[in-house]
Amino acid sequence: MISRIDLRGDALPEGPALRALLPRADFDVQAALEKVRPICEDVHHRGDAALIEFAQRFDGVRLEQVRVPAEALEKALADLDPAVRAALEESVRRARLVHRAQRRADHTTQVVPGGTVTEKWVPVDRVGLYAPGGRSVYPSSVVMNVVPAQEAGVASIALASPPQADFGGLPHPTILAACALLGVDEVYAAGGATAVAMFAYGTESCPPATMVTGPGNIWVAAAKRYFTGRIGIDTEAGPTEIAVLADDTADPVHIAADLISQAEHDPLAAAVLVTDSVALADAVAKELEPQVAATKHIEDRIVPALAGKQSAIVLVDGIDAGLTVVDAYGAEHLEIQTADAAAVADRVRNAGAVFVGPYSPVSLGDYAAGSNHVLPTGGCACHSSGLSVQSFLRGIHLVDYSRDALADVAHHVVTLAEAEDLPAHGAAIKARFGWKVPANK
Repeated sequence: MISRIDLRGDALPEGPALRALLPRADFDVQAALEKVRPICEDVHHRGDAALIEFAQRFDGVRLEQVRVPAEALEKALADLDPAVRAALEESVRRARLVHRAQRRADHTTQVVPGGTVTEKWVPVDRVGLYAPGGRSVYPSSVVMNVVPAQEAGVASIALASPPQADFGGLPHPTILAACALLGVDEVYAAGGATAVAMFAYGTESCPPATMVTGPGNIWVAAAKRYFTGRIGIDTEAGPTEIAVLADDTADPVHIAADLISQAEHDPLAAAVLVTDSVALADAVAKELEPQVAATKHIEDRIVPALAGKQSAIVLVDGIDAGLTVVDAYGAEHLEIQTADAAAVADRVRNAGAVFVGPYSPVSLGDYAAGSNHVLPTGGCACHSSGLSVQSFLRGIHLVDYSRDALADVAHHVVTLAEAEDLPAHGAAIKARFGWKVPANK
């Protein structure tokens, strides 16, 4: 059901050579980019009419309007299962605790007497958030996008989710209920690249956004790439992935369950176990079979995901080698199930989120740990972070120098300007002192 990669015995290669040995799904955003280009430009030129046409073509629904009526949001919340509402409320409460603590305070540094630089943190003006539809419904993604944007102080928040034929062309009612619970009343029935284009360009019913965030399929990722530079984005999210670094102290039942939990997302989902224990590898492989047989989404998602080239059990010579491997892999979700898991986790450099010990599974982070589950995929954790309050903030430097403070450094500025053959830069300094640079004190 799941393949093995044996990296024992020889010294591990470095950098790209090691990454090339590790499992990864094929996810060609560049190829998809050429297919979403005409869709995005059609939305640009025809606005809501294009969104309505694409909803019929891609989602099989005929929309009267793209924006979800306020009464539909109210009804969705009123009809929400009380147990689901309670779970969402607790998810929101915990997420707020974590994300509120991320807000940075403005800070002023006195560089010299009379010369200060203040870093001021300002939220983006408007964000378009995306909650995927398709194989599953993700009200948790509503929470994970909305809470950090709200805690950052974003004044205008809109959300899009694909229209659903089963619900009269509206997004899934649990998505709508989550929006209502969070106080988001601007919601659109738009999916995939069309939603990103709607936010990027704006339409008759939807003003343009400054930034777009949220997970989605390859068409969402391609549209984000297409609009990079016009709007801010969080990341080009690819198929979800879990890596587990484990030794012989780990419970194979737990590991098998956790691998399956990510495999049920998508046939391209990645499930990777890195271990120095052959006995554990054998036990996990054996345990997968009955657990897969007892669950749902077997043939369309889980089996293809576990059997795909993106999933494997990787054997290594020890935990140090295992850390080298998981850092090269840069997993979206990384579980550490080893002796002294906290100390091992502290050594990890590349991961979207790290789950420490046997009672911190990825599923907890998906819903109720308080952390954010919108995380970098495809190895991008080596340079990118998960969604946070900082994603929605911009640092602006306020430079405030007095005449004396400028005079004290003027000769250095003029010298550097002349060294770069930019005499007008130096002239801008000289003009303030009667065209004579103050002498070096």
